[in-house]
Amino acid sequence: MGNVTDASAALTQGLARFFYAIDPLENSFPDHKQVPDIFVKSWPYFLVFMALENLLLYLEGRPTVRLNDSITSLSHGLIQHCGKLIFRGAESAAYIFIYQKFRLVDLAWDNAVTWYLAALGVDFCYYWVHRASHEVHVLWAQHQVHHSSEDYNVAVGLRQSILQGWCGFIFYLPLAFFIPPAHFLTHQQFSLLFQFWLHTEAVRHLGPLEWIFNTPRHHRVHHGANLYCLDKNYGGVLIIWDRLFGTFAPEKEGEEIVYGLVFNQPSFNPVWLQYFYSAHVVHKWQTMEGWKNKLSAVFKGPSWAPGAPWTGREEDKIKVGPRPKYDVSIPTWCNVYLLIHFVVVVLLFQELYVRHLGMSQILVIVFVGYIFVSLTTIGLLFENKSQARAFELFRCIMFATLLQRGHASMLPQYMVQALQAFFAISAFFWAFQKMIFSKAKYA
Repeated sequence: MGNVTDASAALTQGLARFFYAIDPLENSFPDHKQVPDIFVKSWPYFLVFMALENLLLYLEGRPTVRLNDSITSLSHGLIQHCGKLIFRGAESAAYIFIYQKFRLVDLAWDNAVTWYLAALGVDFCYYWVHRASHEVHVLWAQHQVHHSSEDYNVAVGLRQSILQGWCGFIFYLPLAFFIPPAHFLTHQQFSLLFQFWLHTEAVRHLGPLEWIFNTPRHHRVHHGANLYCLDKNYGGVLIIWDRLFGTFAPEKEGEEIVYGLVFNQPSFNPVWLQYFYSAHVVHKWQTMEGWKNKLSAVFKGPSWAPGAPWTGREEDKIKVGPRPKYDVSIPTWCNVYLLIHFVVVVLLFQELYVRHLGMSQILVIVFVGYIFVSLTTIGLLFENKSQARAFELFRCIMFATLLQRGHASMLPQYMVQALQAFFAISAFFWAFQKMIFSKAKYA
């Protein structure tokens, strides 16, 4: 009975984190090194929210989530967290340095006032980070990853750039003069957890809460490519910043919101979606004449052109209406195969995350590279690309070889043996499988 009670309490506490319904003192830490990775520990709850959302949509008779797009979103989440294994918190070094050397006050780490000040400060700075990510071209090159899905569901909340943390850290530095690093790092995570469940069409309206808090209704507008949705509703937890600074827009009941980028990229390849827009920024910089225009092409808004305001001319912006979503029809067996292999990649990441501090950085990078190759290949198979079979065969052989040579000593022996058999069978299958898929279609 005690175990059941403990499990129930843990489940309730885990879900409460997504709504900031937590005890401040239980989630305060004296040192930033003691702050747990709450986001990674919340992955099981992400799956709970995804299942619940799908159930609600099904009961309402509305379209449920698409496997290809959802796995692409989850793949971006894995890519972002693989980056954390490589960077190892380096993006927070400047904040910690300023606090240690130049802080103006010593706020008690175990005081609720410190907790709420930190929550308010982090959310205020997030508003400006988010706004800059839309109004500064080089920052948008990373943030566009989050907007690249044509669907709007909770999985999109995990669709983030591997460099997103580096793009925004400078905006939080003023907090370092008085907010302890542990509180800063904790609230960054809770803010992201809160925003995760905002990405859904299953929740319509939350009444009076919508005056103060960000809600799915407000955030749907932010993700729209419609003209009235562009550059609106930047708030993280609170929507009051948008109301104060003139960037708030309510959802229009009579107009369907079209999700995705203004110029959508038809792809399920998460690695390509991570970097393709950076190449566009470089190209725009190269085509400009004069250093003033070149710098403006990088640091002004994505819609900026010579002679235009910072964020571009309103009359030049593209009017986006309802449009077909990119979709590719592949056999059911292939969808099942890709789902299973994606689950294996997630399990591999979890093992890597648990054990990476005891591994050499080179070995960590090798396994991160393998995860990237896996996610790319899964994306290519979802797209029914002609080279996908060869890539998948190579991936299966490569991992089976790594296992055979003992490069996965971090894994339990039973898991190594199971994976060896699994990837050997997969490699054998692709060596003889003829790719007879139906052609790509838009639906």
